[in-house]
Amino acid sequence: MDGVRQEGRSSRSVNDPEREPADASSGINPKQIVAASLKRERTRAGLSIGELARRAGIGKSTLSQLESGDGNPSVETLWALSTALGLQFSALLDAPVHPVEVIRFGDGPVIPAAAADYSATLLSTARPGTRRDMYLIRAEPGEPRVSAPHSRGVVEHVVISAGRARVGPTDAAVELGAGDYVSYAGDIEHVFAALVPGTVAVMISEST
Repeated sequence: MDGVRQEGRSSRSVNDPEREPADASSGINPKQIVAASLKRERTRAGLSIGELARRAGIGKSTLSQLESGDGNPSVETLWALSTALGLQFSALLDAPVHPVEVIRFGDGPVIPAAAADYSATLLSTARPGTRRDMYLIRAEPGEPRVSAPHSRGVVEHVVISAGRARVGPTDAAVELGAGDYVSYAGDIEHVFAALVPGTVAVMISEST
């Protein structure tokens, strides 16, 4: 923070035209990145908007505007918020790492066998340095399984084996049928809701 003051940038906001965009290659608005990061990290920490604002020493309305993407965050404000959340400053400027990806049954790159009636479809490749744990999921209609955010960087992969389910981030869940695949960030709140009896799925949790 002292370095920022020495360079005379203490009042410059994250979308100052003289600054390089946070993710120039993706075209994502820096304010949208900050909004998504703040909501993700606040939810993971289990804090309300009011409590995080109190800890950071900023107004509740200011934080609400930042999370909605309407605010114009200054360096000081982001430092205060990152400190209150126990994060590195850069964590609030990270672009979304893993978008929701869906591959419907029959789509995707199919590799057939030479003789047998057999084919394989590549659904996902592991990121370097990651580990993957595999689970068999059995679920019935009724109360959905809502999972709190996991550790930072976790990605979940789900293939529906039988039945139908609504799966993914709670605000962007996707309805899937047998053979459909979805991957999504597991470090935000997510849901698995069976839509028909006897729903079965394979879930892989990928972490670094």
